[in-house]
Amino acid sequence: MRSYLEYLDPRSLKELNTKLQRLINKKLWLKILIALVAGVTVGVILSPDVGVIAEDRARTIGNWLALPGNIFLGLIQMIVVPLVFTSIITGLASGENTEQLKKIGIRAVVFFVITTVLAIILGIFLANMLNPGSYIDPANLVEQTAGIEAIENDQFETPTADQLPGLISEILPDNPLGSMVEKEMLQIVIFAVIFGIALLAMAPSQSKILLDLLSAIQEVSMTVVKWAMELAPIAVFGLSANTAINTGIDSLFGMLMYMGTVILGLVILMVAYILMVTIFVRKSPWWFLRSVRDVQLLAFSTSSSAAVMPLSIQTAEDKLGVRPSTAQFLIPLGATINMAGTALYQGVATIFLAQVYQVDLALPALALIVVTTVGASIGSPATPGVGIVILATILGSVGIPTQGIALILGVDRILDMSRTALNVTGDLTACMILDKWQSGKN
Repeated sequence: MRSYLEYLDPRSLKELNTKLQRLINKKLWLKILIALVAGVTVGVILSPDVGVIAEDRARTIGNWLALPGNIFLGLIQMIVVPLVFTSIITGLASGENTEQLKKIGIRAVVFFVITTVLAIILGIFLANMLNPGSYIDPANLVEQTAGIEAIENDQFETPTADQLPGLISEILPDNPLGSMVEKEMLQIVIFAVIFGIALLAMAPSQSKILLDLLSAIQEVSMTVVKWAMELAPIAVFGLSANTAINTGIDSLFGMLMYMGTVILGLVILMVAYILMVTIFVRKSPWWFLRSVRDVQLLAFSTSSSAAVMPLSIQTAEDKLGVRPSTAQFLIPLGATINMAGTALYQGVATIFLAQVYQVDLALPALALIVVTTVGASIGSPATPGVGIVILATILGSVGIPTQGIALILGVDRILDMSRTALNVTGDLTACMILDKWQSGKN
C-alpha cells in the first residue's frame, strides 16, 4: 500500500512550528515565569489578608486581571479537539507501515497505563508516609469550606464481570460529533484512529483530497495555538494574581506541606523518565534534559499539554531524532491518555483530604482510588483545570466530602503547571523508547 507521506508538503507545517520556536527563542518561557512571580506578588498585595483595599473591590480587580487568562484558556479549549483529531490522522498518514503503527500504538497505550498506575500508587504512598493532612487545622478547614456545596460528580463503581462487555463496547462513539462537543477525548482518539486507518486503506488518489483538508485544519489549529502563546505572559499574570487574591496568605503557607508532597512525587517520576531514556535509548540524561527543556518550560507556564503539542512534535522530530510518523501519532495520543503527573497529584490530594477530614481508607478503598483515577484520567481533555473535575469524582467514590476541594484550589494552579510539565516529559520519553523499539525491529 502506498503511503500518503509522499503527498504531504511539510513546509507549511514546519513553518508554523518554527514560528512557535521563535517565541521560545524570544524567551517566552522567561516572560511567563516573570509574569507568574509578578502576578502572585500583586495578588498577595491586593489580598484581603493585607487589607490594602476592600475585599469586594479586590475580588473585582482580580476578575478583571484574570480576563486575558480566561480568553487564553478559552482559545486552548476551543482548538484542542480539532488539533488532536487531525494530528492523529496525519500522523497515521505519514507512516510508512501501518502494521508497525498498530503495534506501536498498542505498546504506547500499555506504557501510558502502566506509568499512570505506578504514579497513583507512588502518590498514595508518599501521602501516607509524609502525612501532610496533619499540618492543617480542622477549624481552618471548617471556616474555609463553610457554605460551600458539594461538587457534583459521577459516582464510579468497579464494574462486575457481566458489565465489562457492555463497557468495552461503549468505548466506541455512537455519535462522534457528540463526543467532540462533549470533549470525550478517549472516544475522539478512537474515532480518529479508525478514521485514519480507513483512509489509508483507500487508494491514495481517493483519500488525497480529504487528507489535504485535514492537514490544513491541523495547520489552522496550530496557528490558533501560536496566537494563544502570544497572550500567555499576560494570561499567566492575571490568573496568578486572581488566584493569590482569592486564596490569601494564610492558606498559601498552610498548604506548603501538601504542595511539597506532590512536587516530591513529580520529581521522582521525572527521575524515572530520565532513567528510562538512559537505559532503553542509551542517551545522556543531560542531553535529554537540554533537548526537552523548552517544551517543559512552556508546558509549565501554560498548564496545557495540548497547547504545546506542536512544539512537542517538533522537539521529538528535530531534537530527539524520533521519526515523524511516530511523533505525530504518539504525541496527540499521549496528550490524551498519558496523565501520570495528574494521577500522582490526585492520589496525594485524595489521601491529604482524607487525613484532613479524618476519613479512614482501608485497602479496598485505596484500590478503588487507583482504579477510579486511571479510569477518569485516561481520555480527559489536555487543558488546564481538568484535574479538579477528576478529583471530585475520586473523592465521591470513597466517601470524602468534595467541599474539601476548596482547601486546595488556591495552590492548584502551581501544581497544575508542574504536573503538566511532567506529563509532556512522559510523552516525549514514550516517543523515544517506542521509536527505538520500532527502528530496532525494522
